[in-house]
Amino acid sequence: MLLRRALSHGWSPGTAWLRCMSVGRSRQPFQELLLPIEIKTEFPGPESERLKAEYDQIGGGGGAVKFFVDFESSQGNYLVDADGNRMLDMYGHIASIPLGYNHPRLSALSELPHMKTLLVNRAALGLMPPKDFGTKVKDILMSVAPPGMTNVCTMACGSCANENAYKAACFVYQSRRREAEGRGKWEYTDEDKESTLVGEPPGSPQLSILSFKGGFHGRTFGSLTTTHTKDTHKLDVPAFPWPVADFPRLKYPLEENVEANRAEEARCLQTVEDLIVDREKRNDWPVAAVVVEPIQSEGGDHHASADFFRGLRDVTRRHGVALIVDEVQTGVAATGHMWAHESWNLTDPPDLVTFSKKSQIAGLYFTDAFRPNVGYRIFNTWMGDAVRLYQFQAILQTIESEKLLDNCRKTGDALLAVLQEAAATYPSLLKNPRGQGTICAVDGVDTATRDTIVDKMRHKGVLMGVCGSHALRFRPSLTFSPLHVQQFAPIFIKVLEEVASAKP
Repeated sequence: MLLRRALSHGWSPGTAWLRCMSVGRSRQPFQELLLPIEIKTEFPGPESERLKAEYDQIGGGGGAVKFFVDFESSQGNYLVDADGNRMLDMYGHIASIPLGYNHPRLSALSELPHMKTLLVNRAALGLMPPKDFGTKVKDILMSVAPPGMTNVCTMACGSCANENAYKAACFVYQSRRREAEGRGKWEYTDEDKESTLVGEPPGSPQLSILSFKGGFHGRTFGSLTTTHTKDTHKLDVPAFPWPVADFPRLKYPLEENVEANRAEEARCLQTVEDLIVDREKRNDWPVAAVVVEPIQSEGGDHHASADFFRGLRDVTRRHGVALIVDEVQTGVAATGHMWAHESWNLTDPPDLVTFSKKSQIAGLYFTDAFRPNVGYRIFNTWMGDAVRLYQFQAILQTIESEKLLDNCRKTGDALLAVLQEAAATYPSLLKNPRGQGTICAVDGVDTATRDTIVDKMRHKGVLMGVCGSHALRFRPSLTFSPLHVQQFAPIFIKVLEEVASAKP
């Protein structure tokens, strides 16, 4: 039925790409650019294997490289690998490709004189930025600031954005403690100054950041303590004794499990409040901030309702704890909102919001209360990259001119409909389809089934991701359209038929 539905919308493997090519690639929005999937070799192919063996001799970039990409040949939502295989990309380099490959608006940036200057002269942005950098930060980043955010600080990656958000939360927590003691907010004793240089209280207080089971916030030292996805990330690395709360595990379909899900979210909120109160009473690494993802991405694409997040904001405000919303993977239009947490309709905004991936530049937004009191407290050499800021400007212009927020909503609806019908047709393989915009997922009934489906899809020329123990994850670019969903659907159904027929 799904294959018939895809064909009824006008897609066929042999003719769709001809229709789009007749329009002319240079004039055509990437939403309409359909190209044939072409698989020439096994995956990964011999050239990728050769390059990997060569790279592995000098460390292999950490050891997780799967294959190599021919970026020059990649186009739109189609990745071409080092062996010339053209694949429909529904993973987007872990949600970090905003507009597809070689989008004309981004490619045109390389011809601008000021971009060449910035490429030749990379600035220490926290100390000596280009003369127009402050104006550009205001015009670009603050133009899309989440509601209530009045400040922004650029960073190089999502992990360092989160690390510095954690630091900012601790600064403010301690400043309030000093005020309660009758001291100035930023009045430090000699003991404070001496003890912090050897990592001991009172200068280095024992504070904590509360996170959630299944959360992912990075792999640097502090953010790794708040990451709870794979043991591979954490083994052999010391962690801070910070509290971890349950994140809701909703039952699907949502409309049939309203009361059960409401009870689950209430239970999790109570756990958060109990942990905060207990740590404060015992003065045992009291909680300075709670960090949460709008959708737990690496941990398995776990969702929660807007009511849950509004309740979380109430708990944090009630106990004087900062709320950090990690929008590294969910931010920049993919959910149909510029920032996923906008759908919560908070009357009291978060204290800090971190971002990266599709914005190309990373950073943290924050309210006035979380501005550092002096320089060098939120600081590193690069503080991001001015080139990436200009890229983000072009991305924002494209989001507006090509109506990509609307595209993500429509595409997400189309993709989720395919996943829902697939799960209904093959309940022995799939369950729990869910999504917001194009951030969609469906669970395999077990890890082996999930992995088999993803592997077969890859060999048929469709790149998908995995997360958690058994979720299939979709993270296409913002230009991925319902036409691409139609191209994906018959391949997906064919693979499900093969996997189902092979089951005993």
